Amino acid sequence: MLHRHTATALTLILTAGLAAGLTLGAATGVRAETFKWAGTTDPQTMDPHAVNSAPVLGFLNNVYEGLVRRGKDMTVEPALATSWEPIGDGEGWRFHLREGVTFHDGSSFDAEDVLFSYQRASDEASDTRSWFAPVSEVRIVDPYTVDIMTSAPNPIFPGSIANWMIMDKGWAEANATPLPDKENGNYATLNANGTGAFQLVAREPGLRTVLEPHDDWWGEVEHNITRAEMTPIQNPATALAALLSGDVDFINPVPIQDVARLAGNGDVNVIQGIEARVIMLGFPHEAPALKYSAETTDANPFADARVRQAVAHAINVPAILQTIMRGNAEEVAQLVSPAMRGYSNAQAERPAYDPDKARALLAEAGYPDGFSFGLKCPNNRYLNDEAVCQAVTGMLAQVGITANLDAMPVQNYWPELRADNYDMYLLGWSPGTFDAEHPIRFLAATPNEEKKLGSWNFGGYSNPRVDELLPQIQSEIDDAKRQAMIDEVTAILQDDVAYVPLYVQPLVWGTRSNIELTQRPDNFFILRWVTVN
Repeated sequence: MLHRHTATALTLILTAGLAAGLTLGAATGVRAETFKWAGTTDPQTMDPHAVNSAPVLGFLNNVYEGLVRRGKDMTVEPALATSWEPIGDGEGWRFHLREGVTFHDGSSFDAEDVLFSYQRASDEASDTRSWFAPVSEVRIVDPYTVDIMTSAPNPIFPGSIANWMIMDKGWAEANATPLPDKENGNYATLNANGTGAFQLVAREPGLRTVLEPHDDWWGEVEHNITRAEMTPIQNPATALAALLSGDVDFINPVPIQDVARLAGNGDVNVIQGIEARVIMLGFPHEAPALKYSAETTDANPFADARVRQAVAHAINVPAILQTIMRGNAEEVAQLVSPAMRGYSNAQAERPAYDPDKARALLAEAGYPDGFSFGLKCPNNRYLNDEAVCQAVTGMLAQVGITANLDAMPVQNYWPELRADNYDMYLLGWSPGTFDAEHPIRFLAATPNEEKKLGSWNFGGYSNPRVDELLPQIQSEIDDAKRQAMIDEVTAILQDDVAYVPLYVQPLVWGTRSNIELTQRPDNFFILRWVTVN
């Protein structure tokens, strides 16, 4: 159930799972001046199909819309489709489109735009193509009806496309952007033409991005802001100073270590919750050798499950949560948090912190003296990400594994992972469907471009049984049978140590005391729910 609280001078709200979605007040109808906010990560692109990452998708949810969207409590609700229903005996889904919708340039929305956006978002050039792995065909029935056919029954499909954003076919073709180009960019990289509540009016990468209300938006207006300006501020302390001085109205995140001292400041509110994102360590399963080792240059120790298990036992997760996260995060043993559909209660226990067992496993695998390797980590993507990697580095050193830490801005980080330039890496994953199937499809399925699977499985982890169960999980309607298969996959991933899940990341937002907004557990900041009093 969604809990709602009215903000006072300082509100500390501790919630968990879906209850982290909260609403602070309601729109008053008062017109406001420019609303300014800061985040640590600037969206890489304005192209909704080029980069499948939360900073991009979260920001563009204010500009573009999909057939469906998620509400304040994360339930799936109508957007550019007013309704939908299954076709036949699980053959697909029929979507009835909203009439009278216009893009920001005044063009009309219809089924041609849906078909075009499917072709674009599912193309091999798109980073979102894995979303459409179950889709066999998209058919236009009439200008406002579309059938999306699936290769097997797919009961969770509507929710799985909540972040698929519809582009104007005519605009994209007129501006030579028929396909996304995340490497070199194109017109859609710096420009946008959606149907959302806000339209893009200025884009200066790394400096600022400005949005203004779309006056012809079809939806009910809940906000009262006339102009919104986003500025990336990588240093959390600098962002906090900007909030305290009133230079910005909202920051995400608030440094964990500063939450307590803000309790006496009547000018700000702190909003805390638990995000859906699991932070984990990933491995180069397919690599023949380490790339950044001083002495182990002809072998890949991480290809041995015993070495990966040693890593899991060497990391003291409770200590990380207590010292770095100040007790605000929750340890986890799976690729999803307990709040997600499909969470495996049978596999809830994570490996115990046991350095002696880690050393024994390393010796058993043939590395009694340990080895050195390269650990890649972002320094502006996740909450305290570099500090967490530094702690991991120290813990691994205690069992003889020497990590050479390389932390970098996220805009440099993703290209490094996609180029396989790592020996171990840090990754956070928030399932867009709020279902355990999501990380299985993206992180655990054997990478297959033709089948649009494993697009974020950087290390090339592969298990035939996982690949066999995934389509069955996607199509099974009986919840008990489906959960049994998810339990089996979860056990396989734990036995293989495909990843080392660490914790569920906390949400800590800060606002000026006159700001009312909604915090969702996917960490998406939705401007149409903001009121300035």
